[in-house]
Amino acid sequence: MSLKETIDLERLPKHIAIIMDGNGRWAKKNGMDRYMGHKEGVVSVRKISEAVGKLGIDYLTLYTFSTENWNRPKEEIEALMTLMISAIQNESEDLMTNNVRLKIIGDLNLLPPATRESLIQTVERTCSNTGLNLTLALSYSSRWEITEAVKKISAEVKSNLLKIEQIDEETVSEYLCTHGTPDPDLLIRTGGEQRISNYLLWQLAYAELYFTDTYWPDFREESLYAAIVDYQQRERRFGKTGEQIQVQN
Repeated sequence: MSLKETIDLERLPKHIAIIMDGNGRWAKKNGMDRYMGHKEGVVSVRKISEAVGKLGIDYLTLYTFSTENWNRPKEEIEALMTLMISAIQNESEDLMTNNVRLKIIGDLNLLPPATRESLIQTVERTCSNTGLNLTLALSYSSRWEITEAVKKISAEVKSNLLKIEQIDEETVSEYLCTHGTPDPDLLIRTGGEQRISNYLLWQLAYAELYFTDTYWPDFREESLYAAIVDYQQRERRFGKTGEQIQVQN
């Protein structure tokens, strides 16, 4: 029996964020070039996105390429950018068929023009879709995102468009790349590492964290269901006591 049958559809996370780790190590384990790990990882992106959408989960955010990843070998970066263009072009029709809305967050100015243009075209094409909201964190760093938010808020204060006493958590959230998107309920990291790696630091404040040794290219539907089942076994208290949560429910 699939683990999907054990999932309580009334208690699904509204937003899942994933750190897709282990592509290179998967390739090495299988005697392949690192590029093949990334290529197989694209298959996992497709399968997990479809599975999340079929469950009725509204938001999925994938850590696709970090700001720090620009420090990787030039050949690997060029191959990744080429793969990204190919993947977006190949998946564009499926995104439309599955009613998926694509969004990109990150410093897109660092991307090669061809990659950036391909992404923007797909974002614009899917903007009216009403199903799964799929966000790719690309050339993204949470510290960069928060720094940019501080700059924008400071500029508003300097221009007398915003008063200091008006600044609260909601204000900060509105100036982040993810404004309009609810914070993740569940963070999944594949590949065996147990850290956040500069990903959605503000947004993950109350997310449940799930770490697995499975490399991303091997992370498929049953792996996703296992993470959701684990999530549903936890009591989410948000600073309250267990007794308070039970009364609310």
